[in-house]
Amino acid sequence: MPFVTTEDGAEIFYKDWGSVDAQPIVFHHGWPLSSDDWDAQLLYFHSKGYRVIASDRRGHGRSSQIGTGHDMDHYASDVNAVVEHLDLRNAIHIGHSTGGGQVARYVATYGEPQGRVAKAVLVASVPPLMVQTDANPEGTPVSVFDGFRSALAANRAEFFEAVASGPFYGFNRDGVTPSQPVIDNWWRQGMTGSALAHYEGIKAFSETDQTEDLKAITVPVFVIQGDDDQVVPYKDASIKQHELLQNSMLKIYEGYPHGMLTTHADILNPDILAFIQQ
Repeated sequence: MPFVTTEDGAEIFYKDWGSVDAQPIVFHHGWPLSSDDWDAQLLYFHSKGYRVIASDRRGHGRSSQIGTGHDMDHYASDVNAVVEHLDLRNAIHIGHSTGGGQVARYVATYGEPQGRVAKAVLVASVPPLMVQTDANPEGTPVSVFDGFRSALAANRAEFFEAVASGPFYGFNRDGVTPSQPVIDNWWRQGMTGSALAHYEGIKAFSETDQTEDLKAITVPVFVIQGDDDQVVPYKDASIKQHELLQNSMLKIYEGYPHGMLTTHADILNPDILAFIQQ
């Protein structure tokens, strides 16, 4: 399997499908998943002639279960290591949830300064800041994230099953039929990774202020989210992203959940393709 070794010794697993001459699209997954969460997008955009690349974040999926560096700076640095290893240029970076924070930090810190990025897509993403503070009173109270940490430490398997079968895909909503294979696949991806990476990653996705990252990005960005996102409240996420970015297009999908890339791939994939082709 292909891996890149970072400066601090993390081994980052990645997938790389398609012609090296095709425009690359790099996919950044959410917490606590892996690049497998992008199956529907990888196959779709590969079929459209793009080179598709997706890596497992450090401590997630098949990447090494390193004990340090579970923060947004290392996440972005690890992406840069993969991008430089493959020498990706004119790339589109697409991030979901925590992966959207990873995209914002990578593009602002590495991608744009190096001239390697053409566009970006933020899907139900965590920036600018999830946690409630004096400066961000609309945020989610830290007690909620403390609850995540407690549940993960007490019984990670049960916690992950509850997230996947409940709020992540909106399977807890009236009239929505849960998909057991989708729930099982989420759980499988999560349990493949490191409990430590997942525990410390909660702080990374909830307490990292990425206001300046968003302000620094000048390439076109497509910001999309469902208004029934029970994981990342859209008014404190995509709405603010659109306000902070210099060159963005915003689309809010009525009734869509946090995991809409799975539940509504048939709608979102063509919408993202249209943005890329603009």
